Amino acid sequence: MNHKQNYQWQKMTMGTCYYPEHWNKELWPQDLDRMLEAGITVIRIAEFAWNKVEPEEGVFTFDFFDEFLDLCSKKEMKVIFGTPTATPPAWLTEKYPEVLNARKDGVLYRHGGRRHYNYNSPIYQKLSARIVEKEAEHYGKHPAIVGWQIDNELNCETCEFYSESDSEAFRVFLQKKYGTLEKLNEAWGTIFWNQTYTDWEQIYVPRTVLNEGINPHQHLDYYRFISDSMLRYCKMQAEIIRKYKKPEDFVTTNGMFWNVDNHRMEKDCLDVYTYDSYPSFAFGLDRNLETADDLNDRKWTMHLNEVRSICPHFGIMEQQSGANGWTTRMEGPAPRPGQLTLWAMQSVAQGADYISFFRWRTCTVGTEIYWHGILDYDNRDNRKIAEVRDFYKKLKTLDPVCGAKNVAAFALVKDYDNEWDIEVDAWHQRVWKASEKEIFVASELNHTPYDVIYLQEDSEVEDLAAYPVIFYPHPTLMSEERAALLKSYVDRGGALIIGCRAGYKDMNGRCVMLPQPGLLQELTGSDVRDFTFTSPAEEPVLADFGGERIEMPLFNDIMDTLEDTKVLAVYENSYYAGKAAVTEKQTGKGRTIHFGSTFSRENVKKLLEYTGILEPFGEFIEAPETVQVVMRENGGKRYLFVLNFQAEEVECVLKKPGKLMYTGETVEGTLRLPAFGTAVYEMVEE
Repeated sequence: MNHKQNYQWQKMTMGTCYYPEHWNKELWPQDLDRMLEAGITVIRIAEFAWNKVEPEEGVFTFDFFDEFLDLCSKKEMKVIFGTPTATPPAWLTEKYPEVLNARKDGVLYRHGGRRHYNYNSPIYQKLSARIVEKEAEHYGKHPAIVGWQIDNELNCETCEFYSESDSEAFRVFLQKKYGTLEKLNEAWGTIFWNQTYTDWEQIYVPRTVLNEGINPHQHLDYYRFISDSMLRYCKMQAEIIRKYKKPEDFVTTNGMFWNVDNHRMEKDCLDVYTYDSYPSFAFGLDRNLETADDLNDRKWTMHLNEVRSICPHFGIMEQQSGANGWTTRMEGPAPRPGQLTLWAMQSVAQGADYISFFRWRTCTVGTEIYWHGILDYDNRDNRKIAEVRDFYKKLKTLDPVCGAKNVAAFALVKDYDNEWDIEVDAWHQRVWKASEKEIFVASELNHTPYDVIYLQEDSEVEDLAAYPVIFYPHPTLMSEERAALLKSYVDRGGALIIGCRAGYKDMNGRCVMLPQPGLLQELTGSDVRDFTFTSPAEEPVLADFGGERIEMPLFNDIMDTLEDTKVLAVYENSYYAGKAAVTEKQTGKGRTIHFGSTFSRENVKKLLEYTGILEPFGEFIEAPETVQVVMRENGGKRYLFVLNFQAEEVECVLKKPGKLMYTGETVEGTLRLPAFGTAVYEMVEE
C-alpha cells in the first residue's frame, strides 16, 4: 500500500507555533489565555532550543521547559514538542566542524543559519541521539504533551550534502547496493569519458566539474543516497522517542521537501504527517514561474494533493497567518482580509484535520523578523486574530468532516525514481514539469480533482484500481515490475494515459535498446519511430482528435501502431503530418492511451471528456473556473467545499439542496461568495 497512518485527529483542531524562549516569562500566561480564547488548543514548541536543554556539552538542564509545560498543564493547553536538531548550538559546531554540511566545492556552511549539519557525521548522529534521548526521557510522560515533532523541515534550506562524511557514507551505500566495483561501473556506464573506478576510495558524492557534466547514473544514486541518509536519521530519533512517550502521543515531522522518499518516511518513522503551507509564496519575489503560476495561491492545492498521497488525514504544522520573508530573502504581501481563512480552508478541503498557524507573534529579533504571525510586534489585537477566531467557529462546525475521504475523479501516478531522474536529466525535467503543471490546471479549471499515487515496492493493483483513469505522464524509467502492475490495472478495467518520453530508460537511468515506449509497448500498442522537441521556428503543432484540433506542445512522439491499436489523433503539421499522435489499445477490460506529447490544460480537458470523468460534481454545483470545488465524503455523507480565490464576489448555482455547515441553513439555487469567501455544504439526501 502507499501509506500507513497510526494516528488520526478525532475532531477538527486548531493550534499555533510558539517560542517561549523568545519572550519574557510574564507574557506566557496571557499568551496562553489569549490563544485559548481564540480557539487554539495546541501549540508546537522547542524545535530550535537545543541550548535551553544542553547549554554546554554534556550539561543538561530541564527547568526552562519544565516551568513552561507545567503552565500549559495548568491552562489546559496541549503541546507538540520538537526535537532541536535543526539548529545545533555554537559549542557543538565549533568543537566538531565535521558535523557541518558543505557546498559542492567543499566550502563548509558555518554556524549562524539553520540546517547546516549533515546527516552522516558520526559525531552529529551521536550528539543528536543523546539530546533526543535526554528530552524524551525527561518530558515524555508530561501530561501537556500530545505529540513529538522530529527536527524541523528535514531537507529544507538544502537537500544536497557534500561533506567528507557524506562521501564516506556514500561508498558504504554503494557497496551495499552493488557489492562489487564491476557491477557499479556497469550500472553507471563509467566507460563513458573514462570514468571507470578501480578502488572504492575513488568514489565521492558529486563534486564540482566543468559545465556540471556529472555522470547522470551516479547522480541518480546520489539522490537515492540522500533520501536513505535522511530517513535513517529520522528513524533514529523516532525510535528513541517511542521508548519514552505516552502510548497515545504521536510522532510526526513537518515536510514536504526534496530528495526524500516522504512515503517511506511516513511508513517507517511517523504516526502522522504534517505540512507547512504558505500560499502567499505565489505573490512574492521568489515566485516560481514553473508551477501553475497563473493560479497563484490556488496552486497550493497541487502540493496538498501530494501531502494527501503520503498521509490521507494529515495536519498543517505551519499554516500561513501573515506576510512571509527573511531579512536576507523573500518578501510578500500580507494576506488580504479573508485570505487567512481561505488558505486554511483550502488545507481542510484537501484533507487536513489539524490547522496550526505560524506563528503566534512575529519575532522581534533575527532573520525572520518579517515572517509575520497572527500578532504583530506591538502585541495588540488585530484583524488577523479576529479572523483566526472566526475561522475557529467555522472549523468547529466541520467536526463531522474530520477523517472524511477526498473524492477524486482520477489519479496522477508518480514514483521517486523518475522524480529524482527529473533532477538529473534536463530533457525529462522539461516535459515533466510542463505536464504536471497543466494536468493540475486542467483539474482545477474543470472542477475535476485528482489524487496522487506514488508507485513503490509494496504498491498493489488495488491502489490504482480505485480510479477509473490514471495519468502516468512521462515514466522515463521503467521496470518489469511496474509494467506488470500497470498491466494488471488495465486488465481490470482501468484507463491508463501515458505521455511522450516513456519507457526508454532502465532503473539506473541507462537508455534501453528497445523500441519506445520500451516495456510499456505491450500495453500501448504503439511504436515510436521518431521523436523531437517542437521547433520554435515552426508553427505550434496540432493534431486532429475526433474532428477537434488539439495542441501537441513541447515534445512529440511520432508513432506507428501495432496490431489491434486504434489511432485517436494524427498530427496536422510539421514534417510528421499525418502520423499517429494519440493511440489507444484495449487490454483485458481496460485500455491504454499513448498521448504522444506533453499535456496542456486544453488537451487534458479533451482526455477527461473522452474518458467520461469530466466535472464529477456537475450534478451538485455550477461554478465558474475561478472557484475551487472539492468534495470530502464520510459515512455516506458528502461535504462540498466551495472556495473563491478571487478578490471580488462570484456567483455559483447549487443544483441540489445543501446545508451550509457554518450556519446550519439549508440552501439551493444561486449563491454569492464574497471576495476570498468560503462555504462548505453537506449535500442533503433527497
